[in-house]
Amino acid sequence: MDFSIALILLQDGVVNGAIYALLGMALVLVFAVTRVIFIPQGEFVTFGALTLAMLAGGQVPGTAYLLPLMGLVVLVLELARALRSGSWSALPGVLASCVALPLLLLWLVRAYAGPHTSVWVDMLLTLLLVVPMGPMIYRIVYSPLAEASVLVLLIVSVAVHFALVGMGLIVFGAEGWRTSSFIDGQINLGFMTWSAQSLFVVLVCALLIVALWLFFGKTLYGRALRATAVNRRGARLVGISTAMSGGLTFTLAAAIGAVSGILIVPITTIYYDTGFLIGLKGFVGAIIGGLISYPLAAAGSLLVGILESFSSFWASSYKEVIVFTLIIPVLVWRSLSHRHTDDEE
Repeated sequence: MDFSIALILLQDGVVNGAIYALLGMALVLVFAVTRVIFIPQGEFVTFGALTLAMLAGGQVPGTAYLLPLMGLVVLVLELARALRSGSWSALPGVLASCVALPLLLLWLVRAYAGPHTSVWVDMLLTLLLVVPMGPMIYRIVYSPLAEASVLVLLIVSVAVHFALVGMGLIVFGAEGWRTSSFIDGQINLGFMTWSAQSLFVVLVCALLIVALWLFFGKTLYGRALRATAVNRRGARLVGISTAMSGGLTFTLAAAIGAVSGILIVPITTIYYDTGFLIGLKGFVGAIIGGLISYPLAAAGSLLVGILESFSSFWASSYKEVIVFTLIIPVLVWRSLSHRHTDDEE
């Protein structure tokens, strides 16, 4: 390996690591606020990537039909809750966000989506179709189990993962999809040349990380999520709704996953089950951060991307093994250096 090859591998590692960093931070966020190890995070990557690819190809993506179906399930659950409690105040909001909005999006996609539309319009439609699935999944699956143990929530996450993978196979099919690059050309930075698409991915990831930092540090909702992450009972005592925190957390996680899918689909071919492996590498980065530290999760994810890139050159057949083996010394070190603490009751 000479220096030029090392720079190319480093570039690939940084690009992949930037995607993994976003996913790792989303996993840390979900676990810190809701205690859910969100294994289906990668499925939002798949849904975002394949939705954009189908829109760019002039087809109506399956998510345009899946979203109203999920909204109908939420509506049924809210009707059952209202009948039990006698409180109907939340029903108009559910009708607007879970029924009217998905049907409006389905009409927009069927009426206007096609190969003639701008890729930036397709990106916006992709986000509108995928992001609302996050809070819907929280309402359907996790909200009734908000007080369950971490182990129960982990088992449920595995079930949700398999369900979403099956839905992905149904609505997208088994074939892979890929889009053309958003930005063409090369950019010379002096010591190395970057493709404009790769640099675009890294810059967008960096901007999103900064935006998350500003959101948590400067906004009321961000501080509410931080308070819930520190002490769920204390957050409830001062009037912070844990249901609101959970819904907002899953919305952010879905948005991060969808954006990651949009960024990665011009780089590699995406299949209905590709997101699991991508999300798992983000999970390795999150574990390096102890599922509590955003900077360490981002740094660990960047390390995973670089290690994967160089492993693909030296031992391509074992690159996945090398990447996932990285988690073993981290877990051993954390098990030896941290005392056991019971789950908050």
